[in-house]
Amino acid sequence: MYAIDVRNLRKNFKVQKNREGLKGALRDLFNREYTEVEAVKNISFQIPQGEICGYIGENGAGKSTTIKMLTGILVPTSGEIRVNGFVPHKERESFVRGIGVVFGQRSQLWWDIGVIESFQLLRKVYRVPEADFRERLDELTERLQLGDLLNRPVRKLSLGQRMRCELAASLLHNPQILFLDEPTIGLDIVVKTEIRDFLKSINRRYGTTILLTTHDLQDIEALCSRVIMLDDGRIIYDGGLEELKERWGQGKEVVLRFAEEVAQERLEQLTAGLGVVWTVDNRLTASVFIPFGKANVSEVLARLVGAIEIQDIKIVETNTDDIVREIYKSGSASADAAQSLQRIAGGSGAADEQGSLGSGSGNGSPKAEVSRAAQAATSESDERGVKARV
Repeated sequence: MYAIDVRNLRKNFKVQKNREGLKGALRDLFNREYTEVEAVKNISFQIPQGEICGYIGENGAGKSTTIKMLTGILVPTSGEIRVNGFVPHKERESFVRGIGVVFGQRSQLWWDIGVIESFQLLRKVYRVPEADFRERLDELTERLQLGDLLNRPVRKLSLGQRMRCELAASLLHNPQILFLDEPTIGLDIVVKTEIRDFLKSINRRYGTTILLTTHDLQDIEALCSRVIMLDDGRIIYDGGLEELKERWGQGKEVVLRFAEEVAQERLEQLTAGLGVVWTVDNRLTASVFIPFGKANVSEVLARLVGAIEIQDIKIVETNTDDIVREIYKSGSASADAAQSLQRIAGGSGAADEQGSLGSGSGNGSPKAEVSRAAQAATSESDERGVKARV
């Protein structure tokens, strides 16, 4: 049985259209006009027990709407949902005992009372035996460093302190599934790291299934083995993060520092036929862009090591943020769109071999080519009927 099983899920909202001015307001009193918005459009996915899955997309893509349906807050327009074997909006009382939820911009703690009192109230809501509650609370207090916070009113906690308490509150009843909607929003890097480490540990120890919604792709890279990407209410990618990098990565840049000055012509001669692009940054430093599918780093270095003395090497790979941004621009994470992007980036690199390549944002740089390639991929996906975002 899957922890989460979603099939052909849809959610439509009726939104009132407000007319301008006093006259428009009076007309709205007696003759209201509505428009129907499709927030989630026929999505299907399954998440096995014990998996940490990232659920990402732009603002308005339908992420939070999906989470609210999965937790029983919203009733789907159509489709089927099973979470822990329950239909969330129909079997709510039994269902909620097996899930934990953290909304980064909403609190489940009472604002004016101490944190421990909120925990005691939640214990009664979830009907957790006192002995189990104490054992669980001691563990969470130690792992999340809550000792000094338990007797403070929630309103006197910093954002990072409150989020640690929110996490503890969602786990007091030891749920099988944890839903996290922007759990690290606004937090500093130290608190983010602590929360990521904690989530990995409870997943390993208890096999807790985690569905994580976030705009911070570092959270996804640190925690998730799988990513579901949403755009305009539809799933445009469902698979591994490494597979996404391999499909959409434009290539690698290798920065080299030499023991003595080397002319660009010399570097191009040594790597002739590999389809790479050289940039000489200064007297002793140069960078080489290796397009995807042209060559690999070891081939380039093998040609250089015997002929030139190299003092330092730095390899720069495509950033995950850049990859996801290009996918949002193209409106598709399909292999066809990725191959289109790679063909154009690779072709531009070969053309640039005839001249010098600027390291900044010049017209011939790999970064500029990635941007132009994304536009071309957008046009190509338009021809296949895929919605394009510009």
